[in-house]
Amino acid sequence: MTDSKYFTTTKKGEIFELKSELNNDKKEKKKEAVKKVIASMTVGKDVSALFPDVVNCMQTDNLELKKLVYLYLMNYAKSQPDMAIMAVNTFVKDCEDSNPLIRALAVRTMGCIRVDKITEYLCEPLRKCLKDEDPYVRKTAAVCVAKLYDISSSMVEDQGFLDQLKDLLSDSNPMVVANAVAALSEINEASQSGQPLVEMNSVTINKLLTALNECTEWGQVFILDSLANYSPKDEREAQSICERITPRLAHANAAVVLSAVKVLMKLLEMLSNDSDFCATLTKKLAPPLVTLLSSEPEVQYVALRNINLIVQKRPDILKHEMKVFFVKYNDPIYVKLEKLDIMIRLANQTNIAQVLSELKEYATEVDVDFVRKAVRAIGRCAIKVEPSAERCVSTLLDLIQTKVNYVVQEAIVVIKDIFRKYPNKYESIISTLCENLDTLDEPEARASMVWIIGEYAERIDNADELLDSFLEGFQDENAQVQLQLLTAVVKLFLKRPSDTQELVQHVLSLATQDSDNPDLRDRGFIYWRLLSTDPAAAKEVVLADKPLISEETDLLEPTLLDELICHISSLASVYHKPPTAFVEGRGAGVRKSLPNRAPTAGTAEPEAGGEAMVIPNQESLIGDLLSMDINAPAMPAAAPTTSNVDLLGGGLDILLGGGPAEPAAGGATSLLGDIFGLSGASLSAGVQIPKIVWLPAEKGKGLEIQGTFSRRNGEIFMDMTLTNKAMQPMSNFAIQLNKNSFGLLPASPMQVAPVPPNQTTEATLPLGTHGPVQRMEPLNNLQVAVKNNIDIFYFACLVHGNVLFAEDGQLDKRVFLNTWKEIPAANEVQYSLSGVIGTTDGIASKMTTNNVFTIAKRNVEGQDMLYQSLKLTNNIWVLLELKLQPGNPDATLSLKSRSVEVAPMIFAAYEAIIRSP
Repeated sequence: MTDSKYFTTTKKGEIFELKSELNNDKKEKKKEAVKKVIASMTVGKDVSALFPDVVNCMQTDNLELKKLVYLYLMNYAKSQPDMAIMAVNTFVKDCEDSNPLIRALAVRTMGCIRVDKITEYLCEPLRKCLKDEDPYVRKTAAVCVAKLYDISSSMVEDQGFLDQLKDLLSDSNPMVVANAVAALSEINEASQSGQPLVEMNSVTINKLLTALNECTEWGQVFILDSLANYSPKDEREAQSICERITPRLAHANAAVVLSAVKVLMKLLEMLSNDSDFCATLTKKLAPPLVTLLSSEPEVQYVALRNINLIVQKRPDILKHEMKVFFVKYNDPIYVKLEKLDIMIRLANQTNIAQVLSELKEYATEVDVDFVRKAVRAIGRCAIKVEPSAERCVSTLLDLIQTKVNYVVQEAIVVIKDIFRKYPNKYESIISTLCENLDTLDEPEARASMVWIIGEYAERIDNADELLDSFLEGFQDENAQVQLQLLTAVVKLFLKRPSDTQELVQHVLSLATQDSDNPDLRDRGFIYWRLLSTDPAAAKEVVLADKPLISEETDLLEPTLLDELICHISSLASVYHKPPTAFVEGRGAGVRKSLPNRAPTAGTAEPEAGGEAMVIPNQESLIGDLLSMDINAPAMPAAAPTTSNVDLLGGGLDILLGGGPAEPAAGGATSLLGDIFGLSGASLSAGVQIPKIVWLPAEKGKGLEIQGTFSRRNGEIFMDMTLTNKAMQPMSNFAIQLNKNSFGLLPASPMQVAPVPPNQTTEATLPLGTHGPVQRMEPLNNLQVAVKNNIDIFYFACLVHGNVLFAEDGQLDKRVFLNTWKEIPAANEVQYSLSGVIGTTDGIASKMTTNNVFTIAKRNVEGQDMLYQSLKLTNNIWVLLELKLQPGNPDATLSLKSRSVEVAPMIFAAYEAIIRSP
């Protein structure tokens, strides 16, 4: 029978039963009882009441039973320090046992029990174990010193344990040496002074290198990491260390290989670049890195992230290995994208033909993200390898001819960069680009096309017409496109002033008077003043020669790259961020850097100097569409106007044909109404949707959460009922929400008193709407993490649409009508409602209470029609038409919005409101 039997019981008085079994005279019964106790402890049951009975079981020769008791002690000693003292004598006695396994087990357990009273008794046994005749005991004691340092650093220093630990570096057993190195590294990181407590010297390093060949793989990793922190005194010593470390590159464990690469990359800085040894070592580094790419995908990804750093620092290492980075059909997307990045970094004149044919093939794949990256890669190759530019442009034109929308858009973005790199060379293709103008719907592609039209306006006969077509929906455009449009029209005016005066006045008016974006407004004012005061100066500013863009737009900053090279084979090398960016506390602030370069190698200087000209890759400037639009509009200062009412579609004022005075007045009235409390609807609570179970007790280790969402006095609340169905109290509650479509986040910390077993408590959490945004499926999906003293629990729930309806969602009649006409028919969705009870007036009143405002009511051929508007908290406007026939329980609800993806959520909320009492 398996060990699962210990996790099941049919006895009612479980603790009592276990207590009697623990005190049984038979050893086997006693061992079975301890196993049951450990099983209960493992699943989160509180068995601390059995502490004295379990401690009594320590007096045994049975190693298995002793291990189980020690495991129990480690878990409960902190909560029962006074009772833990009972075990001290046994620990001290076990530290002198004839069996080395028991001696090691005793000293390890004493080190894990973080209780001051026990720590005092640990010193003497630990001192003996550090000098024990058995290497297993010594290596365990070495790690115990590091644990003791974490509890009481002063005690370790006063008792002389550091000196004993240094002595262990000369131990005859390689595993003892490895553990001593690991302990010293840990102590160095934890040191308050920031100064290393143990200075490495050539004698110590020699001992470590001797132990390196014989210890286990993880021991080798510890030793290599320690060697990486050592700076040899001269080039000869660096060369000697390299020779002794190089065999580690052939190790089967990827961690050992990467740790060896880290040490060698660091030592290469001390070697002359033109020496034969350096060239040989560079060749030896390539095969182990290539071998790592035949591992499973996860290891491949870690290897690729590290290779990315190595290639940026020393591209020569892998310059002949381009083929291993070609993408395989079954590679996961994260591996594909990383390989693509390295391919571009390794691209040069000799292999560019091979790279381009690969990239062209990738551009016909089915994975959209990968195809986009592949098209961008072709553009980056054109910029990096000048002789191949013409071939790259030809490839991009072939891809544009495929008419695949996202391929065309990416191609236009990279062609804009190619124009910047090679001015007056490839402009003949502009006419081909202009043919695809109507298909562009992504902000970056539209902005790139607008830039091309503005930059080469003198070569495009109908440039004014093309730009004018963009201006028709100026308010609907993304901020990036608006800024490019403004600059492009001003460029066109400066090149052809006679026939574009009206156009430039129009765009300046849109930018300065009708926009809420401060960047756009400020740029508009600067251009306006320049043009009105000194057109010649405007020409010099706007039409000035632009700096050529860098071939590598995403290289890491040199000092950061040097620091990350020192962190190869750690998380920092995967994130491409220094440890201080994602680790808090000790060790995070210790900044590492490469040693100074050998005097003969002066090749890095020009590269470092060239960094000033690097223009950031636009990929880093553009978030996803939903994210940008949610954050861009809503500006409280502009509340009286309606220029930013539509999240994805632009302001309703543009639909009025330049007459915003009336809507502005309407907006102001409603604002005053809100200030003086005139609109009673905004202060009343909307429909209350009953709570449902979000987190069942079996998934929450006894914690059950039921919840719902509500809107009260203009605020969103998350109302929860927390039930503790576990055997122990629950406390220290905290909550966190993942990024979501509406930027919801807790407006204040979760306030919940401790919940005793079998008790229930209520919790209400106010939510704000200004958090980070990420589009979810469905849109109203919300991922939640709740933490308490037991664990962290994750669940997802759906936010009720009605709580996202804002109080200022009432439109003026004329604005409603014009907007309804302007929104295309494709953006209209219909929904059938059945079992509708009540009159149109009753429904209108119920809807108003929930911030769905009735704009007008009509009766057409015996049918009642309600025209309604609502605004979501992220400024998406939704227009509704409800058709009812008196006496008929079936109704039709039509929805129009520039963002129709909100429709399912709106329909669900509407149905909940209409069916509410």
